[in-house]
Amino acid sequence: MNKTWLVTGCHTGFGKCLATLLAQKKNVNLVATARKPKTQLDYLDQYNHGQILKVQLDVTDNNQIESSVKVAKAKFGRIDVLVNNAGYGIVGTYEETPIVAAQKMFDADVWGLTKMTREVLPIMRKQKQGVIVDFSSMSGFNPFLDVAYYTGAKYAVEGMNQVLAREVKPSGIKVMLVEPSAFRTHFSTTAHPELSHIKNYQFLNPQMKFMAKRAGDEKGDPNKAAKIIYDLVNNHPDKLPLQLPLGSRSVNGTIEHLEDELSRFKKLKKLASSADYSDNK
Repeated sequence: MNKTWLVTGCHTGFGKCLATLLAQKKNVNLVATARKPKTQLDYLDQYNHGQILKVQLDVTDNNQIESSVKVAKAKFGRIDVLVNNAGYGIVGTYEETPIVAAQKMFDADVWGLTKMTREVLPIMRKQKQGVIVDFSSMSGFNPFLDVAYYTGAKYAVEGMNQVLAREVKPSGIKVMLVEPSAFRTHFSTTAHPELSHIKNYQFLNPQMKFMAKRAGDEKGDPNKAAKIIYDLVNNHPDKLPLQLPLGSRSVNGTIEHLEDELSRFKKLKKLASSADYSDNK
């Protein structure tokens, strides 16, 4: 039986690499989505062997979320894997980033992802199986300067979906959070870094300029990432990790951050415990 994959944000980056890989698998039904599927997904036409469905989807549009899932279910009868890839980042200081811009990003990165998942979950529960792959980031575990709101969005994705993973486990549904470092996608060119105009924060400007210029020079290979994700979901579903760091900088940076966090919390153990009632009730 063919597995049906629904992938959001297939016009570029990780989504495009994964869709290209899946399109070449004759045992896969691919539902590829983009805001403008006719032009943004035309690269899939060379692989079209009757198992590829291109669907219009803006993950901030509730009606399109509902219709994309409905069309996928009608075409293939099931949804086995949902890949929440659609989203973007913004770069700027906590104080200067416009709240409207941050809210717009949260609408895509957090609420769009959440609404897609909620729409697919009833189908997976009825099937008694399914996999949800959510694209987080290494900054969802290891916060960086000048991306406070992007980090906040990824922390939200991490926290909510770690709870979701426990809730849906008895239903045969699994969740995997993908935590990449810098990869050769279009993230650096679409993040639109806003240079600081506040003197105390201008030490960040060189870093922001570097981010804008490094596109195409990142260490991570998105095609290799796509192969790893496919292999884990398709060939090793029983060993699917809840969190999948991708890229050496992601795994090494996260280990270092967690070791530092553990050390700091251990030092606070006595003080923290002193806040309890002394009568042990």
